[in-house]
Amino acid sequence: MKIGITCYPTYGGSGVIATELGKELAIRGHEVHFISYALPFRLSHYIENIFFHEVEISSYPLFEFPLYSLTLASKMSEVAEFEKLDLLHVHYAIPHAASAFLAKEMLKKNKELKIITTLHGTDITLVGLEPSFLPLVKFSIEKSDGVTAVSRFLREKTITNYSCENEINVIPNFVDSDLFKPNNCDEFRKSVAPNGEKILVHTSNFRIVKRVADTIRIFEKVQKKIPSKLVLVGDGPDRSECERLCRQLDLYDKVRFLGKQDGLVEILASSDLFLIPSQSESFGLAALEAMSCGLPVISSSVGGLPELVRHNETGYIAEIGDIERMAKYSIELFTNEKKYKLFSEAARERAVNKFDKNKVVPQYEDYYKKILGT
Repeated sequence: MKIGITCYPTYGGSGVIATELGKELAIRGHEVHFISYALPFRLSHYIENIFFHEVEISSYPLFEFPLYSLTLASKMSEVAEFEKLDLLHVHYAIPHAASAFLAKEMLKKNKELKIITTLHGTDITLVGLEPSFLPLVKFSIEKSDGVTAVSRFLREKTITNYSCENEINVIPNFVDSDLFKPNNCDEFRKSVAPNGEKILVHTSNFRIVKRVADTIRIFEKVQKKIPSKLVLVGDGPDRSECERLCRQLDLYDKVRFLGKQDGLVEILASSDLFLIPSQSESFGLAALEAMSCGLPVISSSVGGLPELVRHNETGYIAEIGDIERMAKYSIELFTNEKKYKLFSEAARERAVNKFDKNKVVPQYEDYYKKILGT
């Protein structure tokens, strides 16, 4: 198949999954064309069968704001026509699904272009519920030839919020378990925990919904009982406040702010426990990558996290903001070596057996064939 993929080319989960999906499809022999304003950050080296088409946004004095959605639609139609694409797979509803529909309309005299929209989370639960966007999101979903969501939670949320009559298929996020795997990365571990301390880790975009401050408060309670360090990976609007909180709690020498990192596998494989106390999480890709590295996960009971984390098996689930319980669970795992080993093995096993790329990517291939009627 010849497949066009549009995503946000940044560190967010939707961009990661879209890029990894494109790479896997290319390896399986499909021709993949990425269409975006920048090269996705996980496409750092050449891969056969992958092509990138940059959406160049022109600056014109009459337009106060860049017209990305319209420029994207024009580029989509151009690539679809000249590269003879079979379908466009857009990730994140706004504006990608709307732009894809416009591209489809531009081409309909000469070509039937199928559109598949994958919903990832905040495009539905946050951005799309803004009054100015809600009708557009609903329209874009209804005009897509196929719609997928990354969790059952997100499918139900979409149906409820937008009164959609479309069939929405759940295809979960996936992980490369050959890459994200348990591995003793001694060099990193010694640099963070030179005295053999336990390492707790959290990765996110440091937005309010991620509740990174809760992660720090959980760690504060854990380190009073267990010699430990906290590693925070990522960057965003809440980072400065989190750094201030660490200074206020006198934890700054025990917390490492690493910012955005490409070497995530090494960091996770060197750690002991993953914390994700989010207020909203449609799937929890960061938690899946941690589980694949053999880390038990302590999470909040929101969104798609209960579909990923099995309570009292691969980790523990607590109510949003229940810092005391999350800290208690963390200490329990660190003080019970046998239980920790069982949880670690179960986390790895669940990631490999349920969410490995070789289990999930064929689901997308089958869905493409279904939409194309082949």
